[in-house]
Amino acid sequence: MCGRFTLRTRDRIKLKGLSTSDLPFEARYNIAPSQSILAIADFGHELDLKYLVWGLVPSWSKDGKGFINARSETIADKPSFSESFQRRRCLIPADGFYEWQRSGKIAQPHFFQMHDESPFAFAGIWDEWQTDGDLIASCAIITTTANELLAPIHDRMPVILRSQSYDTWLEGNYEPAKLRNLLAPFPASEMISHAVGYDVNHPKIDDEHLLRPVEPNLGVTLSLF
Repeated sequence: MCGRFTLRTRDRIKLKGLSTSDLPFEARYNIAPSQSILAIADFGHELDLKYLVWGLVPSWSKDGKGFINARSETIADKPSFSESFQRRRCLIPADGFYEWQRSGKIAQPHFFQMHDESPFAFAGIWDEWQTDGDLIASCAIITTTANELLAPIHDRMPVILRSQSYDTWLEGNYEPAKLRNLLAPFPASEMISHAVGYDVNHPKIDDEHLLRPVEPNLGVTLSLF
């Protein structure tokens, strides 16, 4: 899964030539579900960068339940995601993410990023849901099987797209086989990771000390939320 990620500086958001200069921005070290996150997509007539709620609510939903992740293996068939996969794909800028190594009720958080700490983009899907006259735009991050770096920590990881795949992912043409080929684990050789402290378990804590390396300690039991 992908339950928390980072986006630390405005300068890191240069995907598809779009800028955040007209959008409010603050460094984020602990972006959590239900919060607003940046996404790039064709939201109408051309590519744009806007904030969406992290937790995709399908347009036909009756209860407003949101899904933070969509599994790549079932995204084309599952009703909650299939239409968005066909028509509403997006890029979600990031520069790192967290996963938890679980042992019974114990979970040690780890931080993952590129070798050079460079920014990247998750593969995402989005939709719009109307309630009480308000239109809520929301999104989900697509996940795939873990690469060799993540596998000892968690069996899933977010889909990270290479820049040369952005156009294919965002274009309107729906070619299932071509799109599925993009939903593969990112090479472990291009990533690094380290254990971090348990403060990341608390969404209200959001500053750079969360990224400090620590010695793994599976002797502490804390809730993720």
